[in-house]
Amino acid sequence: MTQQHAEQAVRLADIAERAGVSEATVSRVLNGKAGVAAATRQAVLTAMDLLGYERPARARQRSAGLIGLIIPELDNPIFPAFAQVIERTLAMHGYTSVLCTHTPGGASEDEFVEALTGRGVAGIVFVSGAHSDTTASHDRYVRLVERGMPMVFLNGYAPGVRAPFFSTDDGAAVELAIGHLRELGHERIGLAVGPDRFVPAQRKAAAFRRLMEPVVGAEEADRLVVHSLFSVEGGHSAGWALLERGCTAVVCGSDLMALGAIRVARRRGLAVPRDFSVVGFDDSLLIAFTDPPLTTIRQPVPAMATAAVRTLLEETRGVAPPSGEYLFAPELLVRGSTAARPPARG
Repeated sequence: MTQQHAEQAVRLADIAERAGVSEATVSRVLNGKAGVAAATRQAVLTAMDLLGYERPARARQRSAGLIGLIIPELDNPIFPAFAQVIERTLAMHGYTSVLCTHTPGGASEDEFVEALTGRGVAGIVFVSGAHSDTTASHDRYVRLVERGMPMVFLNGYAPGVRAPFFSTDDGAAVELAIGHLRELGHERIGLAVGPDRFVPAQRKAAAFRRLMEPVVGAEEADRLVVHSLFSVEGGHSAGWALLERGCTAVVCGSDLMALGAIRVARRRGLAVPRDFSVVGFDDSLLIAFTDPPLTTIRQPVPAMATAAVRTLLEETRGVAPPSGEYLFAPELLVRGSTAARPPARG
């Protein structure tokens, strides 16, 4: 085997391993042969780009276009999870994503939109943006719709905007968590969620009150809802307040809040889950490896993100977008942070 052939074999093996396909498939793509699915062909070309190999002339093609992805700060692991699926799905269809992340004191959503439209993006994906804030003006989205900009929204809902929205069913999530804790014997259950102006927090609180009012009464159900920040510090603050109100368990609006609730319980000399049970929300990366492993509600990130991207790409091809909201079913993952209600202290 000549040195050139040896180098070519190594290159085929590298690309095949990175793309998750056979060397024969890589060879077909490089030689422009038919019989390879579009998604597979794009995966091979993307692998070549990542490995630094130059595409052969017959395999070169212009990007199908740019898609803007506006997402909150990446400190919360759920947002990189969404970004990864969205970017991968776009790449499989030949599109390049332009990632815009919110940081404290950084560019606003409006500034990102202006920059993206200035670059001629073919569409925009919004994740947990101003569309989830009931106090924010949604005129920006109405104007984009009127201009014909293809858009999809994840986790949040703006009823006056004629566009597709994809969300986790927050009410169903709370039902799963409350049902699990009641099966364990808990009666005084608290809810720790983010600021009241956000749609997901409002929906979780509404479901919680509906489920708890028959048990503790309307006034007490209100006292067992604490709005805080979607962060470890927010969970710490909310957890403290709910422990003061006699709760033996808490349902949190994010996994980060759940970690804060666990931390405050330990600082008060309580063991989780022996004395205090905690349920998170998201099923963020590595959350199963915390101490204890966190019982949580999993957001169906791959299904939501893939559906949103496919809908957006249909819009870019001139298909009229469906207007309204699509709710995706969450999943309860029982791990080590929940247990039977502790005996009453006399």
